[in-house]
Amino acid sequence: MILFPAIDLKEGLAVRLQQGDMARATVFHRDPAAQAQAFELQGFKHLHVVDLDGAFAGKPMNGDAVDRILETVGLCLQLGGGIRDMATIDAWLSKGVNRVIIGTAAVRNPALVKDAAKNYPGRIAVGLDARDGKVAVQGWAETSELSALDIARRFEDACVAAIIYTDVTRDGMLKGLNLDATVALADAISIPVVASGGLASIDDIKAMLEPRAKKLQGAIAGRALYDGRLDAAEALKLIRDARAAA
Repeated sequence: MILFPAIDLKEGLAVRLQQGDMARATVFHRDPAAQAQAFELQGFKHLHVVDLDGAFAGKPMNGDAVDRILETVGLCLQLGGGIRDMATIDAWLSKGVNRVIIGTAAVRNPALVKDAAKNYPGRIAVGLDARDGKVAVQGWAETSELSALDIARRFEDACVAAIIYTDVTRDGMLKGLNLDATVALADAISIPVVASGGLASIDDIKAMLEPRAKKLQGAIAGRALYDGRLDAAEALKLIRDARAAA
């Protein structure tokens, strides 16, 4: 299991939102690269970054901040937000991003995901952000009529590296992961699934390590890490111990 600390970018700052609402943003660090470095020093090997402004604009809007993160740390970085065409995918992967996350375009232009995954095997993830079971797009501002499973099944044979599944109603609310829905999705498809939205404490990490969640690739932690509800050292040790015992 991989634990991804999250950095959400808004106007060049590291923030956390509540339920995807841009008006409910809390600034946690004015220097996202310094925050990434702090995560690296805590022992994390991966990093989840979202360009929030880009998700709404449909194009990268926090490129300078991402560039500084790439220059500062050696973490395995996955990036989402505003990635809607092949030129943007090419640019980010050539800069050193390890994996790009395609969200809105996966709903509206599935051919882009398939072409990108063919060009970059193992480096394309699909972001599925669900509200009441239906996938939200455009930075969660709109809700489609499709379920996460409907969309995930489109990419079963497309060499997609992972599905990033977020429960929008829990995101930033510290209510715990929606593990039932995430595990159900993982059990229904062959693509690895990463859980996101609501991770609140070490209990969520323990739940991720239970046998029923064995198909999950990992989880994303945001606000719980920033406000100290989740101790990074304790969480990473738990994961290491579980891996060693497997």
